[in-house]
Amino acid sequence: MKRKFCFLLILSIAFPYLTGCGNSQTGKNGQVVVYNWGEYIDPDVLDLFQEETGIQVVYDEFETNEAMYAKVEAGAVAYDVICPSDYMVQKMIENNLLAEINFGHIPNIENIGQEYLAQCRQFDSENKYAVPYCFGTVGILYNTTMVEEPVDSWALLWDEKYNDNILMQDSVRDAFMVALKLKGCSMNTLNREELETAKEDLIAQKPLVQAYVVDQVRDKMIGGEAAMGVIYSGEVLYTQRENENLAYVIPKEGTNVWIDAWVIPKNAPNRENAETFINYMCREDIALLNFEYITYATPNTAARALIEEEEIRNSPILFPDLGQYGNLETFQYLGAEGDALYNNLWKEVKSE
Repeated sequence: MKRKFCFLLILSIAFPYLTGCGNSQTGKNGQVVVYNWGEYIDPDVLDLFQEETGIQVVYDEFETNEAMYAKVEAGAVAYDVICPSDYMVQKMIENNLLAEINFGHIPNIENIGQEYLAQCRQFDSENKYAVPYCFGTVGILYNTTMVEEPVDSWALLWDEKYNDNILMQDSVRDAFMVALKLKGCSMNTLNREELETAKEDLIAQKPLVQAYVVDQVRDKMIGGEAAMGVIYSGEVLYTQRENENLAYVIPKEGTNVWIDAWVIPKNAPNRENAETFINYMCREDIALLNFEYITYATPNTAARALIEEEEIRNSPILFPDLGQYGNLETFQYLGAEGDALYNNLWKEVKSE
């Protein structure tokens, strides 16, 4: 969902060619144009795919779901495979931007755990458009040498003794999720009173916040620059390898369980190659190789079984037993009016 180090990787074709990806050729002499988050795939996987299939990979990256959506909606570039998050998949389905996947071309779907396919039905009700790629939770990463009391609540992010030591996500939905969950509200609420309260709470928190960031939460926490920050669980393994004093918790008020998935745009010029790519990504050895590189939890249960380190294979952070937590939700697309409402409230928060 949110990645380590953003980079641009284009295999075999120069970047300017992206403006003219109208080649409808399929099969082993074709290409596949992939649009993904920054550093959200092992480059070796792309090399191996090209070597094994003969399909040329053109690879482009985005930083936010919203930036990706705007580019796809505009149609300036015809992508074959995209990796949006849950609510954005739903938005793209509702706005007729996605093609149904021919699962007859994706036999490796059998490696994806049924629980993750069930989770996908929250935003892809009939499992027609999306194949799970990575999943996780959002929680608090904290430095055990800087935080003495038990960390079990979002409320700690409003504790004045951590003034200038708190990192918040620079994301409207993630920021409001924290404030809404703190008060026992749904993170998908459209209730104006609940949202106004959340807005005021976020404004009240602002003087305590060192920075609103995305990837920098990881870097700042590794460097001991902050006591705590809101982070995605997929970043935790990496941060703990770099700083043994870091710990992660899912607050008792509940949180977001997110899932990113491969989808195929309706205007994809190389649909068969897109399905070949998705099937390849679902192969257990490839999914394992990819997991070891990006450290975000894989919904590929066959790949998980191949993880050698038991501590990682059974990690309650990467692969939590969600049944032990309450008030877990997945972001929903709230419609154009809902988007506008949240965005306007977030502007008010940031402008104060």
